[in-house]
Order: sequence, then C-alpha cells, then structure tokens
Amino acid sequence: MKYFYGPYDGQEFPTPDKLFGFDQLMNFILQYGDQALQAIQQMLEKTESSEVSDLLHQMIQDGLLDQSAKGQLRLTPKAVNKMQSKALLEVFQNLKQGSREGHEKLSPGTGGERTDGTKPYEFGDPISELDLHTTLRNALQRQQTTPTDGAQSGRLPVRFNESDFEVQLHEGQTSCSTVVLIDLSGSMMRYGRFLSAKRVALAMAVLVRSRFPQDTIDFVGFYSGAQVIPEVSLPLVMPKPVTIYDYQVRLKCPMDQLSRAPQHFTNLHMGLQLARRILRRRGGENKQIFIITDGQPTAHVEGDFVYLLYPPDPRSTAATLKEALLAAREGCRFSTFALIEDYYGMDWVGFVEQLTRLTKGVAFYTASGELANCVMESYLSGRKKKAYIG
Repeated sequence: MKYFYGPYDGQEFPTPDKLFGFDQLMNFILQYGDQALQAIQQMLEKTESSEVSDLLHQMIQDGLLDQSAKGQLRLTPKAVNKMQSKALLEVFQNLKQGSREGHEKLSPGTGGERTDGTKPYEFGDPISELDLHTTLRNALQRQQTTPTDGAQSGRLPVRFNESDFEVQLHEGQTSCSTVVLIDLSGSMMRYGRFLSAKRVALAMAVLVRSRFPQDTIDFVGFYSGAQVIPEVSLPLVMPKPVTIYDYQVRLKCPMDQLSRAPQHFTNLHMGLQLARRILRRRGGENKQIFIITDGQPTAHVEGDFVYLLYPPDPRSTAATLKEALLAAREGCRFSTFALIEDYYGMDWVGFVEQLTRLTKGVAFYTASGELANCVMESYLSGRKKKAYIG
C-alpha cells in the first residue's frame, strides 16, 4: 500500500461515522444505483472494520436498509423518503430568492393564501371572507352621497346593503398532473447529468406529495424503449450502458424482443406515447410533460417494430414530433430541459427548437448543475426562459 503525505490543515480528523454516514452512503447509491447496493452488500459480508460494519447494521436496525430472505440489501421507503427530503432541501437552498411557491390562479374563496385585493360579494361566496374595512368604507361613501332612512351624512348608524359587501381574494390552487420523461441513454452518464436528473426527480416527488397533494407526478425513463419508474426505484435507476460503438447503426427490432437489443439509444417517441397514456388516466385540471434529455431521438416505433438509428435519422425526429403534437392537442404543456455540456451539443438544439415551436412550450438550455433550479422554477412559478406563443 502506498501512502501520500501532505501538510496538516488543522482540521479535526473525521471519525468513521463522518466518513461513512447516511449522507455519504446515499450519495454513493444515487451515483451508482444497484451496483452501489451490491458493493455495500460485499462490504457488509467481508469488511474487517467493526466500526463500518456496526454503522451498516445500525442503518438496518433504524429501518433505512433492509435484507431480503437471501440476505440481499434493499432500500426501505424510509430511506427513500429521507433521500427525497434531502434532495428537496438542497434544491431550495439553491433557488433564487423571490421564487413563488406554487402554481396559483386568482380566485375568491378559501383555496389558498390571501392576496391583495377584493371583489364584490356574489351569492355563494363565504361570509367568513368578507373584507370588513372595504365593506365599511363602501357603506360610508354611499351614505355620504345618498342618505337614506333618515341617516345623517357621515354619522351613525351605518346602514349596509348588498352592494357594499366585498370579499377577500385568495390564491386558489389548481390541480396539475405531470409526467417527467428522463433520458436513460448511454450519454447521460457523462458530466454528472443523470445524477442531477435523479436528484431533481427525488425532490419533485416529495414536493408534490407534501406541498401539492392534489397534484400527481409520474416518472418515465426512455432509452431504446420506455418504462414507468416507480418512486421507490428512483434512487437505483441508472442510464443504460453503451454496448456498440459503430459509426452507423441501422437496427429493426420486434417490440416483443426489444430487451435483447442494445438499450442505450434515445426513444423519446415511445416515452411520449407512455406519457400520453398516463395523463389520460390522471384527473388534473392542468397537464404537463417535462423532458430531460441530452440529445435528439435515435429510435422510434413503427407498428410492431422499434427502429434504432444512429446517426439520428429524420424518421425518428418526425415520429417524435408527431407524438408531441398529439399530446399538445390533448392539452399538455411541454417543458424541455436540454443538457448541453458537450461543445458539440449545439448541433441538436434544432430538434428542441422544433419541439418547442410545435407544442408552443418552453425550452431550457442548461448545464447539469443548474437543472434542478430550472425544473423547480418551471414547476413552481411558471417562469419561462424561452417561450413561443401563437
């Protein structure tokens, strides 16, 4: 074993629990998925350090890790919830001050936080929301101009009629159904892209469950195929490894044999098909689709076959745009988050431009480190970085 020495910085030497605590363990799992759990399993079985072993056993006792009948480690819902809460906290620490905390619309009644302003009372408005100051002012002003029933101008008693009453405006919250499409193609492993996407997915899951319980959120991963990602599986999901390196690929695969084909292509077309089916079952007043990707489609569906085409083929682009247009016509709002760390990444933004224009949606061009900010601000405040209207 080689040793490396450096100047002592005066900091206290970390204890094993600080080097290998829950946060470090969860970051390890987020970064490497199932492979991380397998490594931890081997560590638990073979480690000679009683302190590390004790820490792992303590996590099992605390209900953060679980062992199956065969002794395999699994994340518990408690651990997933803790990871989600930590991700949400990190995201909001980085959000700019002044971001609004919801997708609201102005309406009278008791739907949310009070806002500045009132409206004339209408039959059915709750009496508890009467604005007494404005109502009294209206009655006094009316009484000064048109004294009735012997009341003297500006003196008691003040007599009210229906036209004087005003009620307080509230920010009424509207329900929203969201599907987040996450690119699982091989290139998402670069530059920490997928780790950033996974963190924002975890944060959004706990945000919707705690802050907007009337909303629904679903996650779909798209690669050579597409599949729903259950919330409990988010920490372990990983991009598909690249298995072929040919300069040109033209594959036609039956749908029922897709699992045997290379998995690292980008089938946004199938992802959108799945998103549409999910949103048809949801009851939200508003429906939106978020797309997190780092490249244009390299796969699409035709009948009972999936075509895997590299370099990107116009047929895949056309099929994907057609599916997006169908979703937009069904009332879905599109937000596309294009990850562009690669210097050559600008070659594919033309596809994002087409998608955004066609769906009248919003496009964000961002590095992985800013992804969480963009997604959260789009979801919470509707702030648009780039939009096309009409």
